[in-house]
Parts: sequence; C-alpha cells; structure tokens
Amino acid sequence: MDMKYFILLFVFTVGVLFSGCSKKSDVEYMDTAANSVKQNNIPQAVEAYENLIREYPQSPKAPDAMFQLATLYQNKLVKNISEQESLNKAVEIFKNVFDKYPGSQIAPKSLFMAGFILANDIHDFNQATTIFNLFLQKYPNNELAASAKEELNNMGLSPEEILQKKKDSKS
Repeated sequence: MDMKYFILLFVFTVGVLFSGCSKKSDVEYMDTAANSVKQNNIPQAVEAYENLIREYPQSPKAPDAMFQLATLYQNKLVKNISEQESLNKAVEIFKNVFDKYPGSQIAPKSLFMAGFILANDIHDFNQATTIFNLFLQKYPNNELAASAKEELNNMGLSPEEILQKKKDSKS
C-alpha cells in the first residue's frame, strides 16, 4: 500500500513538473507569434495568439495579442476560410478588444478598426455607424476621432463622390 502511494505521488509530481514546464509564458507566446508571422507561418502565429488569450486573459499582453490576431484576419492571411469570414472574424476580435479591455491603450484603435472594416470592406453601414458613434462617445479626444467623423461623413460614398463633395465644400 505504501509503495502504491509512493508511485502515485511520484507519477503525479512528474506530471505536474512536465505540464508546468511545457506551458509557455505570455511573453513567450508573443515572441512565438511574432517570429511565426515573420516566417509566414500564420497557423502557428494564430495558435500562439489564441493560446495567450485563453491562458493569460489578464495579461497586459492579451489586448495586443487580440489586436494582432484580428489584423491577421483583416489582412486575410488565415487560410481555409473565406474572405468574408475572415473580415467578420477580424471585426469580432477587434470589438472584443474594446469589450474585454476598454481601458487598454489599444481599445480605441480596435473599436475604430471594427468600424472601418464594417464600412469599407463589409459595407454594413448601419453597424459601422453604430461603432463609429460609440467610438466618438467613448474617445472624443482620441487621435482617430477626426477619422471616425470623416468615415461617418463619407459612409457609402465612392472615392470620386468624396472628392466631389470636398470640391463642392470649398467653393
């Protein structure tokens, strides 16, 4: 009986040691992801960002990991999903940065990017308007506030229509 207890304790201790050693830190996940992006190994980058977000949701690195992950989807670098799915995923993740980490430095830019993709890539002007108005309400003095107002003023217009509108306002 004592030997069984000893073996069980030994196996448990070894298991804890190995599982503790295999878990990466948030910094290691960020480094892995950054190196993977440089090597164009996007699946490994996605996995590293997702692991960091899941295992270290309170880490100061989590909002940045989410932002970087959303950027991969925005740039349609994640394979095996459609362009539309990729853009929708980017919007979802950018909005999650704002929802989960509203006090982070990256939250305003994330909210802006969600609105930008909705307006310019997905053409969901109702949702984009809601996002840009929320942005202006929450971050009226942010450096992107003027751009958010510009996006609202030119929502749905072609580049030619925007130029004509600017030309008309000057005369």
